Amino acid sequence: MTGTTRIKLPEKPAVGDVIEIRALINHVMETGNRKDAEGNVIPRNIIKSLTVTFGSITILKAEFGPGISSNPFVAFHMRVPGPGELVFTWEDDAGQTTVERSPLYVG
Repeated sequence: MTGTTRIKLPEKPAVGDVIEIRALINHVMETGNRKDAEGNVIPRNIIKSLTVTFGSITILKAEFGPGISSNPFVAFHMRVPGPGELVFTWEDDAGQTTVERSPLYVG
Protein backbone atom coordinates (compact mmCIF):
# COMPACT_ATOMS: atom_id res chain seq x y z
CA MET A 1 0.00 0.00 0.00
CA THR A 2 2.94 2.34 0.38
CA GLY A 3 4.14 4.19 -2.68
CA THR A 4 6.60 6.90 -3.40
CA THR A 5 7.55 9.33 -0.67
CA ARG A 6 8.39 12.89 -1.61
CA ILE A 7 11.10 14.33 0.61
CA LYS A 8 12.04 18.00 0.41
CA LEU A 9 15.36 19.26 1.82
CA PRO A 10 17.18 22.57 1.31
CA GLU A 11 19.70 22.34 -1.54
CA LYS A 12 22.94 23.15 0.28
CA PRO A 13 22.57 24.42 3.84
CA ALA A 14 25.60 25.38 5.92
CA VAL A 15 26.76 23.40 8.95
CA GLY A 16 24.85 24.72 11.98
CA ASP A 17 21.83 25.95 10.00
CA VAL A 18 18.39 24.96 11.26
CA ILE A 19 16.50 23.50 8.29
CA GLU A 20 12.96 22.35 7.65
CA ILE A 21 12.50 18.84 6.32
CA ARG A 22 9.21 17.90 4.65
CA ALA A 23 7.93 14.49 3.65
CA LEU A 24 4.72 13.47 1.93
CA ILE A 25 4.13 9.77 2.48
CA ASN A 26 1.94 8.04 -0.10
CA HIS A 27 -0.24 5.62 1.90
CA VAL A 28 -4.00 4.99 1.86
CA MET A 29 -4.28 4.99 5.71
CA GLU A 30 -7.35 2.74 5.82
CA THR A 31 -9.08 3.18 9.22
CA GLY A 32 -11.00 -0.11 9.26
CA ASN A 33 -14.32 1.74 9.40
CA ARG A 34 -15.24 1.51 5.71
CA LYS A 35 -16.80 -1.35 3.74
CA ASP A 36 -16.11 -2.52 0.21
CA ALA A 37 -18.75 -2.93 -2.55
CA GLU A 38 -19.80 -6.34 -1.14
CA GLY A 39 -20.28 -4.93 2.37
CA ASN A 40 -17.13 -6.46 3.86
CA VAL A 41 -15.12 -4.36 6.29
CA ILE A 42 -11.86 -3.14 4.75
CA PRO A 43 -9.16 -4.06 7.29
CA ARG A 44 -7.36 -1.26 9.13
CA ASN A 45 -3.99 -0.44 7.58
CA ILE A 46 -2.39 2.76 8.78
CA ILE A 47 1.21 3.82 9.22
CA LYS A 48 1.87 2.98 12.87
CA SER A 49 5.27 4.57 13.27
CA LEU A 50 7.77 6.81 11.53
CA THR A 51 11.42 7.14 12.51
CA VAL A 52 13.89 9.51 10.87
CA THR A 53 17.60 9.07 11.53
CA PHE A 54 20.72 10.95 10.49
CA GLY A 55 23.69 8.64 10.89
CA SER A 56 23.26 7.11 14.35
CA ILE A 57 21.10 10.00 15.63
CA THR A 58 17.31 9.67 15.80
CA ILE A 59 15.92 13.00 14.57
CA LEU A 60 12.20 12.17 14.77
CA LYS A 61 10.11 9.34 16.14
CA ALA A 62 6.34 9.52 15.69
CA GLU A 63 3.42 7.17 16.25
CA PHE A 64 0.23 7.63 14.25
CA GLY A 65 -3.39 6.75 14.98
CA PRO A 66 -6.46 6.28 12.81
CA GLY A 67 -7.26 10.01 12.87
CA ILE A 68 -4.40 10.85 10.49
CA SER A 69 -5.29 11.49 6.86
CA SER A 70 -4.30 9.40 3.89
CA ASN A 71 -0.99 10.44 2.33
CA PRO A 72 0.23 12.09 5.55
CA PHE A 73 2.47 15.16 5.40
CA VAL A 74 5.21 15.49 8.02
CA ALA A 75 7.42 18.55 8.58
CA PHE A 76 10.09 19.05 11.21
CA HIS A 77 13.30 21.00 11.86
CA MET A 78 16.86 19.94 12.61
CA ARG A 79 20.24 21.60 12.99
CA VAL A 80 22.65 20.50 10.24
CA PRO A 81 25.62 18.67 11.80
CA GLY A 82 27.31 18.14 8.42
CA PRO A 83 26.75 16.17 5.23
CA GLY A 84 25.07 12.80 5.51
CA GLU A 85 21.95 10.86 4.79
CA LEU A 86 18.47 11.04 6.29
CA VAL A 87 16.77 7.67 6.57
CA PHE A 88 12.97 7.58 6.84
CA THR A 89 11.57 4.28 8.13
CA TRP A 90 7.90 3.56 8.68
CA GLU A 91 5.82 0.51 9.45
CA ASP A 92 2.13 -0.02 8.77
CA ASP A 93 -0.50 -2.32 10.29
CA ALA A 94 0.05 -4.87 7.52
CA GLY A 95 3.61 -5.34 8.83
CA GLN A 96 5.19 -3.69 5.81
CA THR A 97 8.31 -1.68 6.63
CA THR A 98 9.38 0.93 4.10
CA VAL A 99 12.71 2.76 4.07
CA GLU A 100 13.46 5.89 2.04
CA ARG A 101 16.85 7.60 1.99
CA SER A 102 17.65 11.19 1.14
CA PRO A 103 21.18 12.66 1.04
CA LEU A 104 21.85 15.97 2.77
CA TYR A 105 24.51 17.97 0.99
CA VAL A 106 26.27 20.84 2.75
CA GLY A 107 27.38 23.91 0.83
